[in-house]
Amino acid sequence: MSSTTALRTLLRTPASLRLLLLQTPRSTYHSYDHAEQPVYREAERTILSSALAHVPIHGFTQEALTLGAKDAGYLDISSNLFPKGTFDLVKYHLVSQRLGLKDRIQFPDENFGVGRKVRNLILERLRANVDTGIVTRWQEALAIMSLAENIPASLRELGALADEMWFLAGDTAVDASWYTKRASLSGIYAAAEIYQTTDQSTEYRDTEQFLDRRLEELRTVGGAVSGTLGWAGFQAGAMVNLLRSKGVMI
Repeated sequence: MSSTTALRTLLRTPASLRLLLLQTPRSTYHSYDHAEQPVYREAERTILSSALAHVPIHGFTQEALTLGAKDAGYLDISSNLFPKGTFDLVKYHLVSQRLGLKDRIQFPDENFGVGRKVRNLILERLRANVDTGIVTRWQEALAIMSLAENIPASLRELGALADEMWFLAGDTAVDASWYTKRASLSGIYAAAEIYQTTDQSTEYRDTEQFLDRRLEELRTVGGAVSGTLGWAGFQAGAMVNLLRSKGVMI
């Protein structure tokens, strides 16, 4: 695979999320052999879940959080409970949908290939944005996630989603391809999610077609980002866009 072809594919990653992909995460072993620890305390979960119901109308705002607290029977929201404000609301949606993914999708038989499973998992996760009614507000969430103080946590959650999808698709290997596979899937999912926020087609069919094109491109260039490029490819893509933003033609 040529570096030019790989870089062109990488540059399709949305500019608003490319920064999230520039930092190299630490490889972890994803396993359900150990019991999951509760991510949120009961009061947090109740308020945030209730607040999400107000997002379609009020957006990812403090108002939605306040209304969620009232619905849950709390008169006030302690700053200690949600120190990051609206980002805590965004992150709750990300975490809860990631953890619920394994319960929302079943594959028909063992002959269902890994590639088809990954495609279905991405579509199911995108469908969750529609079912919860937040898809029309998701650009607000992306803006909140892109704030400097929220980038590390946003990056970790995007990586965790990619890890979850590969695991549910049957890929549990932890080897030299760990980074490149997750980098590729993270970029494709991020691109499809942003495309979905502007999709006006019936049942988001254009988003599905967009996803299929990105997956086909990935398959064509070798199934994953080349190990010789890896995360450096994402860094090179960001540098190209930075130069372009400064008026440098390349």
